Amino acid sequence: MIRFTLISLAVVLTTTCAAQNAEIPVYIGTYTKKEGHVDGKAKGIFLALQDPENGSLHPEKTVAKITNPSFVKASKDGKNLYAVSELGGGDAESGFIYSFKRNSDNSLEELGKISTESFAPCHIEIDKSGNYVFVSNYMGGVVMVYKRGEDGNLEKQQKIQLENPGASHAHSVSISSDNQTAYISDLGNNKIWMFNFNATTGKLSKKEKAFLQLEEGSGPRHFSFSKDENFAFSMNELNSTLSVLKIEEDGNLEIIQNISTLPEDFKENNSGADIHLHPSGKFVYTSNRGHNSIAAFKVVKNSGKLSVIGYYPTKGETPRNFAISPNGNFLYAANQDTSTISSFKINMNTGELEEHLLPVEVMSPVCVEFAEN
Repeated sequence: MIRFTLISLAVVLTTTCAAQNAEIPVYIGTYTKKEGHVDGKAKGIFLALQDPENGSLHPEKTVAKITNPSFVKASKDGKNLYAVSELGGGDAESGFIYSFKRNSDNSLEELGKISTESFAPCHIEIDKSGNYVFVSNYMGGVVMVYKRGEDGNLEKQQKIQLENPGASHAHSVSISSDNQTAYISDLGNNKIWMFNFNATTGKLSKKEKAFLQLEEGSGPRHFSFSKDENFAFSMNELNSTLSVLKIEEDGNLEIIQNISTLPEDFKENNSGADIHLHPSGKFVYTSNRGHNSIAAFKVVKNSGKLSVIGYYPTKGETPRNFAISPNGNFLYAANQDTSTISSFKINMNTGELEEHLLPVEVMSPVCVEFAEN
C-alpha cells in the first residue's frame, strides 16, 4: 500500500511538473503582401511554441493562410483565435475579421469571416465577459462590435462611426476591468473617445464627456491600464510620447504626465507602436520603430507617473507589436522589416531587460499573442 501510494504521488508530481513546463502556444500575426509601409513576405498566421522556463521560442509553421493577419487575439477560454485581414480599398470591398477554432494540437479551423465595414482593420479587443469582440478600422473612423456565438463565430452587433471620418484613424479599443467603459484611441483626431458599455446588450453609448483631447500631433495608438486601474497610459505614435492619464470615478480621463519614449539625444524619425504593462504592475514597456528599441518605465507608486528605466535595442528593424510572457519573465518583440522576433529576459526587481538568446526567424511578424493552453 505504501509503495503504491508513493508511486501514485510520483506520477502526480511528474504530471504536474510536465504541465507547468509545457510549451505555450504563441500565435504570430504577419503581413503577407507588399503594402505602402511594408514588404510582406509571410503566408498567414504563424505558430511558435515558448518554453516558459528558459524562454526559448520555437518557430513551428503557418496555421492559417489569410491575407495580412496583422493583429490576432486569443479568447481567454482558450477555444478561439480571431484575426483581422488588413485589406485596403484596392483589395476587397472591406477588411475582414476571421474566427477560428483552436484545436488541441494548436492548429486552427476556420469558422467564418465577417466584414469590418471599412478598411485596414488593425486591432481586436474582447470584453471581460468574453461575449463581445471589438474591431478598430484604421480607415474611416469605424469601430465594429460583434457578438460571439457559442462556437466562437461572430455576428454584427453595432457599428460606431467616429466624428470627422475623413481624418479619423481608430487604432484600438480598450475595455475597463469592470466591463463598463470603452476607450477608443483615435490617432487621426488626437482623441481618446469614451463610451459606456452595456455588457448585457453589447452596445456602446457616448459618455457625457465624449472624449479626451490630446495635444496636436500626438496620434494616440494603443492604450493600457495600470494594475489598480486608477491610471491609464496612451502610446502616442506620431510624437513618440506616453500620456499618463488619471481615471476619474465616472471613467473620464485627465492627463497628468507626458513623457518621451526616446532618449534625448535621438533626433531621427521614429513612430511609437505598442505598449504593455508588466503583470506585476510595476513596469510599462513600449516599442519604437525607427529607434528600433523597447523603452522601459517604472510606475511610480500611488502617483501613476512614469520614470525611465532604459532603452533596449531589438536587434532588428521596425519592432511593432510585442508581448510579455504570462509568467512575466520574458518579452518578445516582432521586428517587422527584418523578419525576426527578439527575446529579452525581464529583471523582475528593476524592470531592466537583458538580451536573451538569438532572435528567431519569422517572416514579416507584427503581432505576438500568447494563448491559453
